[in-house]
Amino acid sequence: MVDPRANESRVDGPLRDVRILDLTHVWAGPLATRILSDLGAQIVKIERPMARGPRERVAAPIAGFIGGEPGPEPWNGNAAFVKLARNSQSLCLDLKATEGREIFLQLVEQADVVIENFSARAMPSLKLDYPHLKAANPRIIYVTMPGYGTYGAYRDRVAFGPTVEMMSGLPNLMGYGPNEPRNTAMALMDPTSAVTATSAVMAALRRRRALEAQDDVPTVTGTRVEQSLHEGGVSFSGPWLIEHQLGGNVESMGNRHPAMAPHGVFPCEGDDQWIAIACRDDGDWWSLARVVPGLDANWSLAERVAKADVIEETIAAYTLLANKHVLTESLQRVGVPAGPVNTAPDMLDDAQAVSREFFVPLDKNTPMPGLPVKMAGLSSSEWSPSPALGADNASVLRDWLNMADDDIGRLSAQGLIFDKPPL
Repeated sequence: MVDPRANESRVDGPLRDVRILDLTHVWAGPLATRILSDLGAQIVKIERPMARGPRERVAAPIAGFIGGEPGPEPWNGNAAFVKLARNSQSLCLDLKATEGREIFLQLVEQADVVIENFSARAMPSLKLDYPHLKAANPRIIYVTMPGYGTYGAYRDRVAFGPTVEMMSGLPNLMGYGPNEPRNTAMALMDPTSAVTATSAVMAALRRRRALEAQDDVPTVTGTRVEQSLHEGGVSFSGPWLIEHQLGGNVESMGNRHPAMAPHGVFPCEGDDQWIAIACRDDGDWWSLARVVPGLDANWSLAERVAKADVIEETIAAYTLLANKHVLTESLQRVGVPAGPVNTAPDMLDDAQAVSREFFVPLDKNTPMPGLPVKMAGLSSSEWSPSPALGADNASVLRDWLNMADDDIGRLSAQGLIFDKPPL
């Protein structure tokens, strides 16, 4: 099979000399490796034959199909996977087979980083945890991202973003009141942990470089990095945990804010159209009161908090008659912090995102979120679409291990490498 991406240049970013073996799945791990790939790292996704789903689907995956249709290879059209797998290569390898595991360890010898977000039991059961990886390559940086870490009371629990989020303390502030806790419904712990993991990889690479620059270089310059999804969420919940420790009373306030009033989201002209408005201080309030009839510019913060219901009803009666984008512009002009509540189509058409070319059309000309980092030497023009399952089996084995074509063919015939899910 000819790889249509074979002649495309690799991303020429600051991490262009870094090789990463990516065993991640779902969101937290794949987002981390996507960020690293956008920065130039060479990502080889080590995939199971069924990693993207069965050969024939009876139902759409959770995020649907890229382009809206399953196509002739539905397993390669999983939108959630495609969104996160740009710039990578795919090696579909059976790690449970003895020879598959041996091939993986040979790849580890050539790699800089191995990253996975399996359960705490998975890699030790495959004999591919850090001691085994370190024996193959003392320079390897191993990043593991289990839901609750590799030790502790919850070590063996199955983790899922929304359930981990509920344990993080975040719902303490979510919802419309103290008696109605909510979660974000988007597994917020996954992307926050992804960003933490990318930072950890960068720190580990820097540490290794410093060790190898010493006159007396240690035998082992790699390291093991553990990133718990749960602890990533708890860290994100820091401010209100501190408030509790200081004796404060923290409870859900809906869209309101303990130190700003008014602060909320208000209906606008049209079906399910909204605008966010926040008054940071008396100056913002004075400016808002000049625009919205029925508001008293002289009310203090304490008065505004006490009259919150009346103020919000008054603002809503005003905003309901206005277009959210036009109203945002008029409020911004007088110094009131305001912004439209964007739907997904709004986001794609947003003037700011369009002018900065944030969304990048890659797979089936579908706009994908770009890298929220602007820096000399980084360009999305070098990015490549998500690879098909096993599309890079031969090229990775040749380039990394100098494996002969006959041996690659034998691995395929014996069912150790794949380019499609099994029947």
